[in-house]
Amino acid sequence: MSPEPHTDPSVTAAPGTPVTAAAPGAGLAAGMAPTATPRHTGTYLLGAVALAALVSSGLLWQKLNTIQEQLARQSADAGAQAIEARTVARQAEELVRDTAARLSVTEARVGEVALQRSQLEELMQSLSRSRDENLVVDIESAIRLAQQQTQLTGSLEPLVAALKSANQRIERAAQPRLAPVQRAIGRDLDRLTRATVTDTAGLLARLDDLVRQVDELPVQNAVAQAAATRRLAAATPGPGAEGASGATVQAEQAWWQTTLQRSWEVVRDEARNLVRVSRIDQPEAILLAPEQTFFLRENLKLKLLNARLGVLARQFESARADLAAATAALNKYFDPASRRTQAAAAVLQTAQASMKAAELPRLDETLSALATAAAGR
Repeated sequence: MSPEPHTDPSVTAAPGTPVTAAAPGAGLAAGMAPTATPRHTGTYLLGAVALAALVSSGLLWQKLNTIQEQLARQSADAGAQAIEARTVARQAEELVRDTAARLSVTEARVGEVALQRSQLEELMQSLSRSRDENLVVDIESAIRLAQQQTQLTGSLEPLVAALKSANQRIERAAQPRLAPVQRAIGRDLDRLTRATVTDTAGLLARLDDLVRQVDELPVQNAVAQAAATRRLAAATPGPGAEGASGATVQAEQAWWQTTLQRSWEVVRDEARNLVRVSRIDQPEAILLAPEQTFFLRENLKLKLLNARLGVLARQFESARADLAAATAALNKYFDPASRRTQAAAAVLQTAQASMKAAELPRLDETLSALATAAAGR
């Protein structure tokens, strides 16, 4: 840069004419040789600045090239690493799938081994059981089976037989640790012998017999067959057969005497039965039509069969109600003077009296003693 020119305010310059004022001591410096001018100094400074800028630009350009090369190398390295990472990831995925397959196979084998181990343990336990433990297990199984049979049949015989057999087996074993079981079995046997339950088998048999006899029961309004007609039907031999008694009678009497005697008996009995006086307390029985007798007998059979089903289902109240309805129908519509009717009424009364809703006795004491013996306590 060039220094500003110094002007003297006391000197006036004409317009348009440049005025240059001499610096103080100009006369002194006039005798000396000048070293540099201001113009040359500014040029030097500009050149230095330009050179510095050029050097700085070169350095920046070189640094930028270096940065670009580093970025290019890093980008290439990153791409290579990404490819390698994808390869590694693919290998890892395949390894995971392979490992999962092997793990599933291993788990299956472990499950099989565990199952085999449990089976082996059970086998070892069954083999390592002592004679007493086997005896206790067998007795308990037999008693529980007898309980199921008792519940199905309603009879105490299976339980009594199972307890007696268990008592005999314990006596033959002669083991002191089974003495509590034997005492419990004895107490349960005493309780069973004192208990009373319904004889289901006998009751069902009586009801079945009664169902078969219904068709033979006479109703109250049935007209009795003449005694002579019954005798005539009984004495008449079947077609193609001659009885020894018939031959003897024919040998003793003539045929016309026998025919006359039978005819006279038939006429006499029919004449006696033209007017029949009887007492019927139930007016519905005398009004019963002959074709309605079939339905009356079928309804009586249905009541007896319903009672039988009630006994099998242990619903004794329902069975007792059906038997009461059957007894009422029997006394109302059937002939009370007939021996068959009286026998059927006696069977119905016995069946109603034998029905008991008593609960079957339980063997909790024996089962508890068996569980204690099986546990080894």
